[in-house]
This record gives sequence, C-alpha cells and structure tokens, in this order.
Amino acid sequence: MKVIKFISKGAGCIMKIEVGESLILSWLKHIKMCKLVQMNWKASNGWELQHSNVLEQLMYQSHRLFQTKYGYDLYKKNSGIGQMLKQAEIDVVGINFSGNENHIYAVDVAFHEFGLNYGSKDETIARVVKKIIRTVMCIYGYFHYKTATIIFTAPKVNPAVLTDLNKCMNDIQNVLHGFDLHYNIQIIANDEFNKKILTPVLEVMDYVSDTSELFIRSLQMYNLFSDKVQRKLKTHTPSSNVNTTKEQILTDDNNFDELKDMKIGIIAKTVLRKILEDGKISPEEIELMQSKNYSKKNFDIQYPLLQKVSLTNEIRPERYYSFKVRIHEEEYFLCSQWYESDRPFLMKWLILHK
Repeated sequence: MKVIKFISKGAGCIMKIEVGESLILSWLKHIKMCKLVQMNWKASNGWELQHSNVLEQLMYQSHRLFQTKYGYDLYKKNSGIGQMLKQAEIDVVGINFSGNENHIYAVDVAFHEFGLNYGSKDETIARVVKKIIRTVMCIYGYFHYKTATIIFTAPKVNPAVLTDLNKCMNDIQNVLHGFDLHYNIQIIANDEFNKKILTPVLEVMDYVSDTSELFIRSLQMYNLFSDKVQRKLKTHTPSSNVNTTKEQILTDDNNFDELKDMKIGIIAKTVLRKILEDGKISPEEIELMQSKNYSKKNFDIQYPLLQKVSLTNEIRPERYYSFKVRIHEEEYFLCSQWYESDRPFLMKWLILHK
C-alpha cells in the first residue's frame, strides 16, 4: 500500500495515512452515509470482550473447516481469541444511523500495484479469510452486532485468487449462520472496485470540502492542473486514451448502472447538478423544469425541479438544497425532495441527457 506521510509540528510525530484507507473513509462517509467513520480502528485493552465462548467456538470451527477443506492454517501460532484480537486492526469502520436502526461497516483495503499478494496464492487467500473472520470477531465481541457488512477490497486481484476467495466467502457465511450471525461478507475487487467504490467517490468529490480526506484533496489538487497534464500526456504518448477523465466516467452508459450504490439524493446533488451546470440542457427545458407538472412527469417529484434564485429574494425555499446551481448565467435552487421511488425517473432522464 502506498502511503502519504506528514509530520505533526507540535508533537514531532509521524502519522501514516494510506491512500486506500482515505478513499474508503470518503466512500463510507459520502456514499454509504456513515456519520461516524474511523480509520485504523483497534480495541482498547480496557474494553471487556463479550461472547468469548462463542468466539472461541467460531475460531475452532473456522480453523477446522479451512484446514480440512483447503489446507489453510488460518491462525498458526495464535494460542487463543484474546491474543488474536489484541493484534486486530480494521482499516476503516463506519456506522450509518438510519431511523432507530444502526448499521456498521468494517472494511479492510489492500492496494498492491502488481496485484494482491501476501506470498503464495494459498497464503494470500488464507490471510484474507483470517482478516475477515477476525473482523467479525471484533464487531461481535466489542460492538455486540449480529448483523453488519464486512468488506475486503482491493483494486487489483489475480482472477484465480479472486475465484477461490469468493468460494471461501460462502464457507465463512455458512460458519457464521451456525452461530446466528448474519453478516454480509463481500469481496470488492478489480472492475467492481472501480464501479462500486472509486467512481461514486469521484462523482461527489467536487462537493467535499473536508481537508482531512486526503484522497479527495489530492485529486482536487490534481484537477487544478489537469488540463495541462492531459495536454502533456497527449503530446508524449501514442494513445489519446491513456487516462479516463471524470467526464468520461459520467457519460459512459455502463457506469450509469453503478449509480445504484449511491443514494438518490447524492445522485441529484452531483450527477444531475453537473449536467445542468454544464449548460447542455436547452433554455426551453430549463424553463419547463421550473413547473410542477413537468417535474412530476419526468422526475416523479412533487415540486418544481428548479426555482429561480432571483424570484426568491435570494432566500432558499423549503424543500430545496442550500447551494445554488448556475445554468446559462442564471442561478437556481435545486429540489431536495428525492425518494427511492423516484430513481427510475431520474436514471431515465440522465441516460437520455448524458
């Protein structure tokens, strides 16, 4: 994993930030809408571990299953659950608070430039399996959650390794169900990494202003000079398709399907807003968007999609976002009342107007 290092001037200490972890933090925060997100999560020695007997049994059964079925020695020299969990670190943990229910995400991310590699193929698979099961133990033992989403993700994984890893995920799920643990275990890699994680974060990056999100901040800095960089690349490389820009991602038919992982409100605030601000929609249609009937028919929303700022005395109307959308030299407020039932209408409009 490549890292960015910076020095805290006051303490004189070095903090290590991994770019993959920063990306996942932004993904959990802005795409999965987690209101609490922490990188490099570790348990405190002062915390009491709950469900120790269940976790010991989980450790024993998973060891026996993977040793017998695949020949993987998952835990090697770990003598017990206490020792193993003291060594545990989860790259990024996030909690989504939705109504009366909370959902926890625990994600480990690995970026190896030449593909996921912890040694041999078997060692690589065994290590990922151990990471996932150990994460399950932490979530159940310290958070007491019986449901959660546990993800191992990497941008580049050898197809043979990925195939065998996915087989192991079914085995993990079966073991967990035996303990009444209903965790959603996922491997997100290769094209799925791009479509489910990277692309959605790129779509929202223009509207993030948190300087602590270093992955996004580095791309924002790059974009300040991206035109010059692109011209240089075209001059010095034989192919004009060296890099895929965010605009190309936005207008790719296949990538529209991947917006299903984004909340509809995020799609409206980012993808829809960008198309409107690019000035590609005719003045006549912009006029129609200020009517309730057109907006209901085309977006299934109950209010006009746009309200002209000049007609509101610069005051944001209720049920509209606080930001202003500039279209054809005029500023508008954009409707904020989006529900999942509106998604087919919005997606149809985006595809027709891409």
